[in-house]
Amino acid sequence: MSLNIVVLAKQVPDTRNVGKDAMKADGTINRAVLPAIFNPEDLNALEQALKIKELLPGSKVTLLTMGPPRAAEIIREGLFRGADDGIVLSDRAFAGADTLATSYALSAAIRKIGNYDIIIGGRQAIDGDTAQVGPQIAEKLGIPQVTYAEDILGVEDGKVTVKRRIEAGVETVRCSLPCVVTVNGSADPCRPRNARNLQKYKYAAAETEVAGDEAKKAFIESRPYLKIHEWNANTVDADLSQCGLAGSPTKVKNIENVVFTAKEARNIENNDAELEELIKELIVNHTIG
Repeated sequence: MSLNIVVLAKQVPDTRNVGKDAMKADGTINRAVLPAIFNPEDLNALEQALKIKELLPGSKVTLLTMGPPRAAEIIREGLFRGADDGIVLSDRAFAGADTLATSYALSAAIRKIGNYDIIIGGRQAIDGDTAQVGPQIAEKLGIPQVTYAEDILGVEDGKVTVKRRIEAGVETVRCSLPCVVTVNGSADPCRPRNARNLQKYKYAAAETEVAGDEAKKAFIESRPYLKIHEWNANTVDADLSQCGLAGSPTKVKNIENVVFTAKEARNIENNDAELEELIKELIVNHTIG
């Protein structure tokens, strides 16, 4: 038995480096000024997909990401770690999408892929923290979903067995294929780059990345495995009224930058008496407690 696995991945701004220019006036993220990284929980999801690939030889792992052409970088990262193929869904029509418009575009791309058994993604992206896109995709595709997954234990008889980490503890569930699984950050971390894959795919690129460079374009065309597919709204037959800002009912009313600064500093000696006095003071003025 082999499976066709689609891994949803997102290139996100590194929220550890957020500055005053992180947001645009229209309420969208100014991605140009923030370093871009592979969304952490999507890496956990990729590891789960690669474990299934090892468990069921012949399975194929395809990475799917929506974003600007530079998002091809995380497709390469996935290829270096063991994925087989990758698709960048990129179109100006997708810009400014909220979770509803994002899930619509991604579900249209998944329908275009067609032959899928399991869709795996991170629980949420660090630039939004909504945890809505995975479940919305399941609803749009009309397939079951398993959320808060910590480990995909196996696939047998057309069903996947998943261990979930939930607030009350841990539970194990079985779900019919095809399905969507969203993975927690408590799942196994993704394996590092494989040296052989790094050498094989280091020149992999999307069409936009090699535009105007005929030598690179010819090189990739001579080695089809280096081609990162680049799809747009027309490719996936998307309804533009449901894409980007036009298809996003979520509107940002106001943005406020909050910068915490210290009003005063106080030095205390390293002894129990002064520490106890400070704690009592902080409790009295409701700083703590």
